[in-house]
Amino acid sequence: MDLRQLRYFVTIVEVGSFSKAAHRLRVAQPALSQHVRNMEMDLGVDLLFRSPQGVRPTEAGETLVRHARLMLGQMEVAREAVKGGQSEPEGEVRFGLPGTVSQMLCVPLISEARRRYPKIKLRVAEAMSGFVLDWLREGKIDLGVLYRTVNDRGLEARRVLSEELCLLGPAEPMEQPHPPPGPVSFAAVSGLTLILPSVGHGLRDLIEERALSEDAHLNTVIDIDTYGQIKLLVEGGLGYSILPDAAVQPELRDGRLRTWPMGEPVLSRDLHLVRPCDRPLSNAVRAIEDLAHSTLVRLVREGVWPAT
Repeated sequence: MDLRQLRYFVTIVEVGSFSKAAHRLRVAQPALSQHVRNMEMDLGVDLLFRSPQGVRPTEAGETLVRHARLMLGQMEVAREAVKGGQSEPEGEVRFGLPGTVSQMLCVPLISEARRRYPKIKLRVAEAMSGFVLDWLREGKIDLGVLYRTVNDRGLEARRVLSEELCLLGPAEPMEQPHPPPGPVSFAAVSGLTLILPSVGHGLRDLIEERALSEDAHLNTVIDIDTYGQIKLLVEGGLGYSILPDAAVQPELRDGRLRTWPMGEPVLSRDLHLVRPCDRPLSNAVRAIEDLAHSTLVRLVREGVWPAT
């Protein structure tokens, strides 16, 4: 096996299809298939499960992908070291973002990255925080943003900001009267019909923990993991929700929703930039990590992102 074959194999696994991998790599599909067959013959094991829906790695294939990512990363670091670290950062950087972060960060980050680092290819993937954590652990991304502390020896977290959560309601009261102005206690929230992310979602866990600490029972009638749908349901008068203040700014500006501060002390969550610390760190990854950090700090300083 050589590094080219390993790169081909990692791409095939990531996209789940020979045809998609061929398009991304700009290599003929039959050539990719032959490369994988040669690797399987060399190793004496099947590396992929093949079906009409695509391909996925076998247990042996998963093992090979983990080692291949490490080797490819180490090769990139070695190439930079040979050049003396003076060359312009280049290469691919895979960045995983929760939806609310992507909404705020993507455009300014990508715009500035293209201006400063034209040789870096930035790939952004959007998912819930739990999936971003899985991708980091599996080596599928180089950087991620998480709304939780990470007790994982293989990951290094860098706290960036803290954002407040708010009670969210329709602009005009529907079936229930609105709470009075000012901070809302969890005792008051327990009397409201709630629409929240499902149990196991990081935000739901944070809300439940705080409610439990205040001996409050939450009346959650709808579980849904998409912020956009939660906001539409609240706007339609089906209940209230608890979301980050930053996630509802467009609706507040349009007068479609209203908010109340949550609790005393304030209910908040921290945002962390996270990367694996058990694999090589290229100049390109380091550059995007620093740029993402400075961009987030700037958005907070300029008041674009309501956070501290």
